[in-house]
Amino acid sequence: MDAPIRVLVLGTGQMGSAMARLVLARPGLELAGACARRPGRAGMDLGRAIGLDRELGLPVVHDLTEALAQSHPRVALQATCSRLAEARDEIETLLRHGVRVITIAEEMACPAATDPDAAAALDRLARDRGAALLGTGINPGFVMDLLAIALTGVCAEVRSIRVERINDLSPYGPTVLESQGVGLSPAAFRAGVEAGRVAGHVGFRQSIRLIADALGWAIERIEERREPIVSAVRRETPFVTVEPGQVAGCLHTATAWREGTAAITLVHPQQVRPGLEGVVTGDRIEIDGSPPVRLAGSPEIPGGQGTAALAVNMIPRLLSAAPGLHTMADLPVPAAWLGDVRNRVRDRERLGDPAEEAGR
Repeated sequence: MDAPIRVLVLGTGQMGSAMARLVLARPGLELAGACARRPGRAGMDLGRAIGLDRELGLPVVHDLTEALAQSHPRVALQATCSRLAEARDEIETLLRHGVRVITIAEEMACPAATDPDAAAALDRLARDRGAALLGTGINPGFVMDLLAIALTGVCAEVRSIRVERINDLSPYGPTVLESQGVGLSPAAFRAGVEAGRVAGHVGFRQSIRLIADALGWAIERIEERREPIVSAVRRETPFVTVEPGQVAGCLHTATAWREGTAAITLVHPQQVRPGLEGVVTGDRIEIDGSPPVRLAGSPEIPGGQGTAALAVNMIPRLLSAAPGLHTMADLPVPAAWLGDVRNRVRDRERLGDPAEEAGR
């Protein structure tokens, strides 16, 4: 039997910890270590850091170069940030060491939508070092782009696509809540949008680019709007209390125009405890095409759980992929492979992975 696939996790927050626990549970994977940006985490036992009731005998490391020297990973899972500019240094360090990287930084779902030059540089570096790089997540990376792309496969013609995701922010911590303006007054929310402190959803442009590229559409412009969702009732989570008249979340929309028509519309209202005002969470995709396609589900696919699972489930896909930068639209569809990951990788190598063949 081959040696287990060693995995290094970058980030020991909510998402990094969730991914680390999944790695521990998957046959064929070995949690080789963790690197945390917060210096205060350095030296903490990894088991305790990720919320286990036992120690793993692996200390959390603050310096990435040191973490690589200690863990010798084949794959790294990055869960430290959202923006391409913030994620790039860590990714480049990993690629230079020949490590394959799966990142949940939202802008890395399609980095060319943010910075084409940076995306091209990462692709060249990955190819030069024989490594591969993928950005994934529930959104962007799945619900509002990959799933919509797959549904167009039954259409002879597509005129427009609308995707709506209504979710509950209650499970998230202060960083996410602040980015959505939760707890602010409506005036402070609007000021935060102007100043860039209230970002709303990060990833609309990435989702639009993935969909447009898959369909061969040229997008003329993208319009985004962020509006406060003002609560009429008191809402509480472990991290915030929202009083009536305060902001419970952000209604963020993006519209992409093609040939003078709204071709892609993405609607993503995010708020804490929406059910207190009768709002039902869920995901809905509507394709105006031939034939028309409608797909909806409620409640919404949980963002945190879904993102962690996607990152881990894509490990065998990325290990079988050609060197370079990939998106979720480039690789075989994700699946919850629950057997030994090493067997899955060997099977794809034996049969010849389409992504590998395309890179030759």
